[in-house]
Amino acid sequence: MSPHRTAATARRVLQQLSHDRRTIALILFVPSILMIIMRYVFNDATTTFSHLAPMVLGIFPFTVMFVVTSVATLRERTAGTLERLMTLPMAKLDLLLGYALAFAGLTILQGIIASSVSLGLLGVSVDGGADRVLLVATLSGLLGMSLGLFLSAFARSEFQAVQFLPAFVLPQLLVCGLFVARDQMAEPLQWFANVMPLTYIVDGMKQVTNNVLWTADLTRDLSVVTGFVIGALLLGAVTLRRSQK
Repeated sequence: MSPHRTAATARRVLQQLSHDRRTIALILFVPSILMIIMRYVFNDATTTFSHLAPMVLGIFPFTVMFVVTSVATLRERTAGTLERLMTLPMAKLDLLLGYALAFAGLTILQGIIASSVSLGLLGVSVDGGADRVLLVATLSGLLGMSLGLFLSAFARSEFQAVQFLPAFVLPQLLVCGLFVARDQMAEPLQWFANVMPLTYIVDGMKQVTNNVLWTADLTRDLSVVTGFVIGALLLGAVTLRRSQK
């Protein structure tokens, strides 16, 4: 593994993304726009919005980064870019970490913008402070990014990559505790929720919303999500195939 090659890959990906303004806008601004729309959906129900907003703020970055990363990575696979890069004397982890580093920078900016809009413009109040909201929102985006990088290996077209959204993300959305408390669900669904990463993003946001102090449960939630991020990146490196040509 070489930090120089990892950084070179990250620069190349960022240079490519800089020419795709729609993708940049999608990453940076769509979560904030969705939060604004949600605020006015609950126009007269401000209490309901204030209760749901922090949890939703954890979900939107995950979903956006999952879709963007999986499609963008698959585009490079189908265009042959990844195959050409894999013929070079570069470790697979260097390549994948380069992609992760590039998207991570955008994820952090996304988290800053979305958190600022939600806590500032929309007046969402949390007991744990803006820094913890930003931390969880950014980690949510990193989770979506890492899973998008990994799952893109199992798609053969951009359409198939998008299909992972209803197949992989929506079931997690239904059982993560956003709509119904998990302990009120059928027991098999509770088991499923307990092994899905989005559950711990939502739980982390609940901890930040309701606790002034840093809690052991928050440490557990963020540790689980971090483990999923690292695991997905390592599995993504395994699924990269070096060209034999």
